Order: sequence, then structure tokens, then C-alpha cells
Amino acid sequence: MKNLIKVLIADDQELIRTSLQIVLSNQENIEVTDVVANGQEVMRSVYRNKPDVILMDIRMPKMDGVQCTKIIKENYPQIKIIILTTFDDDEYVYNALKYGASGYLLKGVSIDDLVKAIHTVYSGRAMINPDIATKVVKLFSQMAKGYNPIEVGKKEVETLTRTEWKIIEQVAYGFSNKEIADTLNLSEGTVRNYLSTILSKLKLRDRTQLAIWAIQSGVGKIKTESPYEEKD
Repeated sequence: MKNLIKVLIADDQELIRTSLQIVLSNQENIEVTDVVANGQEVMRSVYRNKPDVILMDIRMPKMDGVQCTKIIKENYPQIKIIILTTFDDDEYVYNALKYGASGYLLKGVSIDDLVKAIHTVYSGRAMINPDIATKVVKLFSQMAKGYNPIEVGKKEVETLTRTEWKIIEQVAYGFSNKEIADTLNLSEGTVRNYLSTILSKLKLRDRTQLAIWAIQSGVGKIKTESPYEEKD
């Protein structure tokens, strides 16, 4: 039997909270640990229940979802956060990703996609609504300018193979694993394995950090200078 994924629902609208609770409580392998209405209640619930995943509304009273995300990721980095909102707004996407949210979905998303997103982020991957995926490319660029430079050693960079460089380039463009797999004629599982290897080689935390590093470094420039050929 798979482990239960403990989910905390945070939304200031009672109808949405209740609806999500009912739907998710009927899902196999998902346990709703609590339902809360504002950021302060999120903090108390996280301390008590230690959820695996939080569905976090952006606009809540007392403490909004973006600020709450920042505090939780600083204190409980293992908790995955999906920002769930009606506001398709660049600034919110930017700040949610910047502070460590694992996913960003609009509230109109189907139940199947929401459940898939919960399982996706729980497994350590990112989940972004397809409707805003194209914006993420621009946001990565903004984030790259706003971040302190992400340092990766030259020796680590030189270990990357040609296929790994191609995957890094696709990640910087904001493509999903499926899109990368289709583009490079690989399976999704192979792409996931490559990404895990890349992050390990470069000592980077996650996909977002990889994308920001790639943009800061200039993927095309580094790629052409890499002396390493594909060994596959």
C-alpha cells in the first residue's frame, strides 16, 4: 500500500475549502489533515499536523499565500506547496516560485489534474498549469535577474553530456518532462533520470534553480564551449 499523502487545504472561501475537502477525502492515498481560512491558521496547522502538501490560496486575510509560502519553506523545506488561485497574475506566479512553491494551478483545474498535481509535487517534481506555462519562461528570466548568481563549479559543468545540455536548455524554456521527452525522442522516465543526474552533478536544489542558473549562465554560450561529447 502506498503512503498516505497528508494534505492541508488553505482558502478563505468556505465553499472552496469544503468542496476540496470532500473531493480529496474520497481519493485513494490522500488524507486531508486540516482545512483553514488564513495564513496564520496555516502556520498553526503545519506545526500540529506536519502535512506533506499544502493547497494554498494566494489571497487570504491576516497573511497571504505568498508570504505564508516563504515562511513555511524557510522552516519546513520538505513540505510541498501548490498555489491554487483564480488570479492568473504574473507577479503571483513569480513570487510563489521565488519562495519555493512546487506548483501553481488555477482554481478552474479539473479534479483529476489537481490530484495528479498533488502526487507530482509529493514525488519532488514541479507542476505548473499549462495555461500559464508560457509565462514561466519570462518569469524565470525575471527571477534570474533578481537572484544572486547561482554558482556552479567549472569541473561540475564540464561533466555534462550533450544530451544533458539539451535537457537543461529545454528546462530553461519552461518545458515539461513530457514536452522534453517528445522533443528529444526519449521516455519521460529517462528525462526524469537525466534531470536527477544533472541536479546531482551541479549540486542544485531543484528544477527552478536549474532554469535560473541556465539563464544566468547563458545556456547556448556554455553549451558550445563544453568540450564533452555525448557518451551514450
